[in-house]
Amino acid sequence: MREKAISFMLLTIAAIHLAPLVGFLGAERLESLYGIAIESSELEILMRHRAILFGILGGVFVTAAFKRAFQHQAFIIAAATLVPFFYLVAVSENYNEAISTIVRGDIIALLCLTTAVVLRYLPAMRN
Repeated sequence: MREKAISFMLLTIAAIHLAPLVGFLGAERLESLYGIAIESSELEILMRHRAILFGILGGVFVTAAFKRAFQHQAFIIAAATLVPFFYLVAVSENYNEAISTIVRGDIIALLCLTTAVVLRYLPAMRN
């Protein structure tokens, strides 16, 4: 039961990180995702590359959902992607509704990460 719950949490984190992968398809998808205008080819290249990186992260979390040996690293990677984003949002004066939606999704990812870590390590802490 505990393993299935951890896998579910990791798959949820994966889904949240895989969502931006559609941005690789072009500027129109990126603009829809982030509510911003992609006005230069340089920005489009960077944002499409970002989409691929999020796809890779999602793949890491899917793998960890089924391979316990990868879970510790996946937990660290998830924290390393979520915490800086929350920091950037916290120090930003304002942002659009699309970013607010991403924040809500990342809150869900953080809750899933916390739950998975507690499920994975709490028994070890009690011994």
